[in-house]
Amino acid sequence: MTIEFFHDVICSFCFPMSYRMRQVQEEMPEIKITHRSFALAREEEDHERMFGSRENAKNEILSHWVHANQNDDLHRFNIEGMREADFLFPTSMNGLLAAKAAGVMGGEVAYWDIFDALQKGLFVDSQNIDDPSVIESIVKDSSIDFEKWQQAFTNPETLSLVEDDFRIANAYQLTGVPALIVNGKYLINGAQPMDQIIQAIQTIKEKETPIIEIIENGNSENGSCDMVDGKWVCKD
Repeated sequence: MTIEFFHDVICSFCFPMSYRMRQVQEEMPEIKITHRSFALAREEEDHERMFGSRENAKNEILSHWVHANQNDDLHRFNIEGMREADFLFPTSMNGLLAAKAAGVMGGEVAYWDIFDALQKGLFVDSQNIDDPSVIESIVKDSSIDFEKWQQAFTNPETLSLVEDDFRIANAYQLTGVPALIVNGKYLINGAQPMDQIIQAIQTIKEKETPIIEIIENGNSENGSCDMVDGKWVCKD
């Protein structure tokens, strides 16, 4: 079973969802989770277009944090800290590139670690994860090889990988995050409670499992073709 986990570093509901997906991975280690980029605000102009100004964007987005903090199992959001911070609300791309660069050099585990560290930096520590120096500091505090990460971060191919994720999201007709695409065809939308995520995955798993019906009868050895010692033998 595969899950494509679409998220954005600045998405408040992706923060509690990532925590729950780590629990899902622990309970179901057989699931392959692939992280996909999704940009809620690719550029500053996106905030201006959606909210009228970047100042308005920060105020309105902080109202979303209230609901996200209620959704978060650990209630980790530092709303007042962000309100008092002297920077406008970050855009998506630098953080997405940073996480993708970690994935390029260290796979999905490294991607996830940096993604979570960036989200903690924003939602808990009131850090401007739009600022490259802040991003670099967060990466340096991780177990990631900083020099290799830096090379990947500035490599145009990393941007292409992020753009590829955007195209995949469009192909799935996704309009928001967090979103899970299971086995390429089932959508679990939003930061659902843990039990509902598990139940949805179990339902999909059962639906995807081939059903073999066994009919017992006294002549079950007749009317069949089998491989015997590498030969195709049919009985009638």
